[in-house]
Amino acid sequence: MRPARAGTVRRVVAAVVLVVTVAAGLFVSGVLPDTVATDVAGDALYVVVVWVLVVVLAPRLPALAVAGIVLVWCTAVELFQLTGLPDAWGAAFTPIMLVLGTVFDPRDLLIYAVATVVLLAVDLGVSRVVSGAR
Repeated sequence: MRPARAGTVRRVVAAVVLVVTVAAGLFVSGVLPDTVATDVAGDALYVVVVWVLVVVLAPRLPALAVAGIVLVWCTAVELFQLTGLPDAWGAAFTPIMLVLGTVFDPRDLLIYAVATVVLLAVDLGVSRVVSGAR
């Protein structure tokens, strides 16, 4: 597979994963009861959404760079919650909570880090399989 084609395939796969992940996230946040498990699942799904958005926008970016961007973004959003602004904005416009969350929870930082490492491993593994198939 040519490099340009590989970028296109990666972008399309990421777009499909994005749609499925957003649907799963809406199900977790809107249908399931609010528990620790759904909170953790929501945080992990948020990391997946950010990951695939980065890949959709820059499909040829190395997985390690994607991981760095994802971890910085998720950490910045979580720390921004310390200002109270996401909570206030979410009260005025509920969908903003899906992007910025509401209140700071230090556990979320751990979940973001673990989910990012898992996605890095998956991305690198898939890349190796695909490049080995060429």
